[in-house]
Amino acid sequence: MTKNWLREKHAEFVRDLVRDFCLSAQVLEEHFREFDRGAGMVFEVLRDLLGEQMNKGLLWRLKDTAHHLFRDHDDKNPVGQFLDWCIGYIFHETMKLKEDAYQQQNYAPWFRAMQESELPETDLIISRELFQLLMQTNESMQREIRRIRFIIRQCRKLFPLYLADQEQNHWLARFLFKRNDLVRLVFEENYRELIASVYKDAPEMLEVMAARSLREGGWVSQAAEAAEAACRINPASPAARDERQAVAAWRARLRE
Repeated sequence: MTKNWLREKHAEFVRDLVRDFCLSAQVLEEHFREFDRGAGMVFEVLRDLLGEQMNKGLLWRLKDTAHHLFRDHDDKNPVGQFLDWCIGYIFHETMKLKEDAYQQQNYAPWFRAMQESELPETDLIISRELFQLLMQTNESMQREIRRIRFIIRQCRKLFPLYLADQEQNHWLARFLFKRNDLVRLVFEENYRELIASVYKDAPEMLEVMAARSLREGGWVSQAAEAAEAACRINPASPAARDERQAVAAWRARLRE
C-alpha cells in the first residue's frame, strides 16, 4: 500500500478502526461475562473473531487497520502508537485465550471421563496429574481476560485523544450516528468525552455531518432523521437548520 493511497483512505480507515474496535469489544465482553458466570469460554467464538491468515476475522482486521494507520514513522504522535500497541496486545492475548479455550473445551471432558472409567492405578494417577495441569488453563484464562479488559479500558481513554481532529470525518460521523447504541455500550462512561473531543462545544455536528453523508449516499429517510436529531440537540445551530433545509429541499426534488 502506498502512502498516497493510505492518505486518500485515511478517513475510512479511522471509521473502520472505531467500528471494528466497538464490535470486537462487544463480542469479547459478552463472552467474558458468560465466563464470569461459569459458562466457560467458547472456542469457536474466539476462532471466528480472530480468523486466520487467509480468512481474517474481525479482530485480525482491526489489528491490520491499526497497523496501516499508525505505523507511519513520520507521525510523532504517541497516541496512535499507543493504540496500535494496545490493539495488537488484545489480538495476541485473545490468541492465547483461544488456545486455552480449546484445551478446556476439547480435553477437559475427556480427562474427566477417563478418571471415571476403570483404569489401572498407574494410568489413573497419570491422568489425575495431567488433569491438574490442564485445569491450570482456567487460571490462565482468567488472567488473559483481566488483561484484555484492562487494555480495552485504556483504548476507551485513548480514542478521544486520537479522534480530536476528526470533526470533518463524515464516515466516522455516519457510523457514530447509525450505531450510536453500540458506541455508548462499549465506551460507557467515556462516551461523553469521546463526543466532546471530536465535536467540541457543538455536539450536534455529529448528526449534521452524518446527515450530509447519508444525503450524499442517497439515504433519504436516515438523512432526515439525522438532521432532525441535530436540530433537537441544538435548535439554535445554523448548521443544523441549514442541513434540515437541505434535506427537505432534496426530498422535494425527489418527489417532482
